Amino acid sequence: MFITLAIIMSCLLFITLLPISYSQHYLVRSCDFVRLQVFYLASFVAVVAAYFAYSDVSDFLYISVAAVLVMCLQAKWIYPYTWLAKKEVQSAAKHSAPSVRIMSANVLMSNHNSEQLIRLVHQQQPDLLITLESDSWWQTKLAVLKKDYPYCIECPKDNRYGMHLYSKFNIIDAQICELIADDIPSIHILFVTDQGVKMQAHFIHPAPPSPTEEDSSRPRDSELIMVAKALKNPIRPTIVAGDLNDVAWSRSTRLFMQISGLLDPRKGRGFYNTFHASYFFMRWPLDHLFHSEGFKVKRIKRLAKYGSDHFALLTELSYENAEQHSLETKSAEHKQNEIQQLAMSKADKRKVPKFAEQ
Repeated sequence: MFITLAIIMSCLLFITLLPISYSQHYLVRSCDFVRLQVFYLASFVAVVAAYFAYSDVSDFLYISVAAVLVMCLQAKWIYPYTWLAKKEVQSAAKHSAPSVRIMSANVLMSNHNSEQLIRLVHQQQPDLLITLESDSWWQTKLAVLKKDYPYCIECPKDNRYGMHLYSKFNIIDAQICELIADDIPSIHILFVTDQGVKMQAHFIHPAPPSPTEEDSSRPRDSELIMVAKALKNPIRPTIVAGDLNDVAWSRSTRLFMQISGLLDPRKGRGFYNTFHASYFFMRWPLDHLFHSEGFKVKRIKRLAKYGSDHFALLTELSYENAEQHSLETKSAEHKQNEIQQLAMSKADKRKVPKFAEQ
């Protein structure tokens, strides 16, 4: 038993320490994804080792101490997304201002259960629906939504990076951009709510670091940094949403928030793990929504399965134009060093539409 626990603990410690490196190889960055699972495994090892240590097998005490160390290191990263942490965005009052309801759904291009997704849309009635991995087949099936969503932006692709946006709100301006790589689009819109408030939204789906996609996380990180720099100090309410192929607590996502100043409404509320829908023991928060100050949270909900490997995410915000809080800041020099480490040289923020005052 001692050898077994020692081997498990050595692996968990290695996985915990490896992401400290700035290496962007997918094997290193994948360790960011499993922090929650490592925390649970380390907790189990700590309990078992403590039991044997209490039975006068003193060598197990070292394993128990190492397990607690791993738990503390992992907890530092995941704690802000637990209900124990302070909420980064305030909750909206019961009878609050009119809301903006956004639904993000990575449909899985090979999934053909369109009826289930359409049923979810009818049930939840989002104001903005963004679909990811949607190709021409999905475009045809989702056309039935147009009677309820008169404003539509279609970008079908057969490479798992297609995107479609359906909106009940009037879209004043829109652009489809390929920010880092050809054939990996993003959708950027300027829209006006029913109350006449102009807002902008940016929907992105960067390539993941994986053996079948990109060996390095650099393209993904570069796209996040590019969008963050472009949206710093927005002139109007701003929302960023999509499948970032990154977990909420990673270094690159944290840097995205620090640069842009955008807020994460999940902090203090829960993980909202949206991937993988089929394996409860291997789930991560890959689908995100960030927003500028002035919003409050009415609801965040992970929706029911609909055949994809992702759950859809529904976020309902009320815009009240109120000061939220002061963000954690880092020194400009430290932040710039991180940007240089993670971003590609061609990551030009000017490629991201900002939409002039209209």
